[in-house]
Amino acid sequence: MSKKQKDPNRWNYWRFFWSSWAIQASWNYERQMNMGYLFGMAPIIDKLYKKPEDIEKKKEAYRRHMQLFNCTPQTTSFIMGLTASMEEQYYENPEKTNPDAINGIKTSLMGPLSGIGDSFFQGTIRVIAFGLGISLAKQGSILGPILAMLISFIPAFLVTYYGGKIGYNTGNRYLTRLYEGGLMKVVMYITSVIGLMVIGAMVASLIGLTTPVKYGKNFVLQDTLDSIIPQLLPLLATFIMYWLIKKNVKTGWLLTICIVGGIVLSALGILS
Repeated sequence: MSKKQKDPNRWNYWRFFWSSWAIQASWNYERQMNMGYLFGMAPIIDKLYKKPEDIEKKKEAYRRHMQLFNCTPQTTSFIMGLTASMEEQYYENPEKTNPDAINGIKTSLMGPLSGIGDSFFQGTIRVIAFGLGISLAKQGSILGPILAMLISFIPAFLVTYYGGKIGYNTGNRYLTRLYEGGLMKVVMYITSVIGLMVIGAMVASLIGLTTPVKYGKNFVLQDTLDSIIPQLLPLLATFIMYWLIKKNVKTGWLLTICIVGGIVLSALGILS
């Protein structure tokens, strides 16, 4: 029996692998890596919805994977594999499968896997690899750059390839049991909570807004706001942007409002 017969899904694993490595080829301010993620999912979706009458379902699936996504490329393959198996489950049993769970799983996993992936690959492997590489290169050894590339490449290759494989096979193995046992609603609830926590943490850490406003010697507005709700100004800015998006304000105008508004309010001494 050939390898292809033993594991007919091996081409899917390679698709998750290459798509994850290329996911940072397309970035945007609004939804970050979403186009790269759709690039990885599109072949799976096209394979499922091949009939002309399935065109609307295919469009729906495409839109589903155009939502916000940001994760370490090496650990993204696991999420791709898992969501690919969920897309297959939804195609086979649309009545029993909730498509919102697909994005719920993505959102809940991208935060923890980013933390693990960034600290392991960027904070550990890269430091070790190029530390040894530079040390050898200083001595005039050609092994310096070679060793640095190998130490960086081998763990990334293994995690990316087998991450997609494990994610896909785990999804196929356990998702049916979750739906049949009625546990998917519980999973959906948990992932929604975690997803909201991830988005809240991103707002607090990625949006830097403070105010230097003071009155007298004792009143500092920023300290007062922090005592009410920490990171209140970033939260208010996010709500304003969300309200403008709901009003169908274009991305170009949103960027203009942020840039011009930031300059004006900073010049007036309201924001710092």
